Formats: sequence, C-alpha cells, structure tokens
Amino acid sequence: MLVLLWFGLQAKEVASSKVVNVPFSTAPEFSLGLFDGSTFTLKDALQTGKPVVVNFWASWCGPCADEAPVLQDAARRYGDRITFVGVDVQDIDSDAQTFLRKYGITYQNGSGNAGPISVQYGMRGVPETYFIAPDGHLVRKWNTLTTADLEQFLSELQRASGTGSS
Repeated sequence: MLVLLWFGLQAKEVASSKVVNVPFSTAPEFSLGLFDGSTFTLKDALQTGKPVVVNFWASWCGPCADEAPVLQDAARRYGDRITFVGVDVQDIDSDAQTFLRKYGITYQNGSGNAGPISVQYGMRGVPETYFIAPDGHLVRKWNTLTTADLEQFLSELQRASGTGSS
C-alpha cells in the first residue's frame, strides 16, 4: 500500500494536466462527516450555485503541509464565491485536527477514512485536488498546488462556472 501511495505521489505529471486519467467527467456525489460534527454533501454544495474545490490530504504528508496555507489563503479570499472542502485520508482524526489547527485551516474538513470517497474519485496519492463546476462537471484534477497554480485554476474554474474571476 505504501509503495502504491509513493508512486501516486510521484505521478504529478500524470495528474497535472487537465482531467487526465479520470474515469468520469461529472464529479461523483459524496457525503463527508466533518470534524465539527456536521455533514458536507457535494450535492448540497453545488445547489448553492458555487463551484467546489475538493482537496484530499493527510497530516503525515509533507506536500500537504506545503499547500495547506495556500489553500487556506484561497478559501479566505474566495470563500464567498467558491466552496472549499478537505477530505483527510489514511490518517488518525486527532492528528488531522492538530494539522488543521497548526495551519489555521478554517474551511470545512472531515475524515474520509470510513468512506469510499477517495476510491470514487480515483485518488492516486495525497495531496490531490479536484475543481468542480456548479453543474457538477470536473474542470481539473491536480497534485500539490502552488499559489500560482491555484490562482490559475480558480480563475479557470470561475470562468467555467460563469462566476467571473474578480
């Protein structure tokens, strides 16, 4: 399992281009129990008319720590126009919650350990982020976001969603 995860983390070139090796064009519906005790569902999030950014991560993942502040900053700046949700995988809940506090993450996050979300999305490793338009179609899948990557992809997502990029 660790070998597969390692290969997934090394496969940035496979997942880095626009929707490569994704067996779907419409994002699979999912429900996620959040660390605050509430529940996130993709269907409900999309019904708001806002695009959704789904980030798969883990507290033990070095690149996840690198991109956590990038995602938090974007969620703070774009949260009124884009819904952000984090799915913690292959982790211990207490470690995940410590990670969230350490990086000041305020957008919705929950544990995907008990559900098939990562399998539904064909996750190959962490971090991995999916950009979903309000109509449910997948705009992009990406590994390990930089600030420049994220800005470009959020603009692309807003254009695809008809929500503008300002």
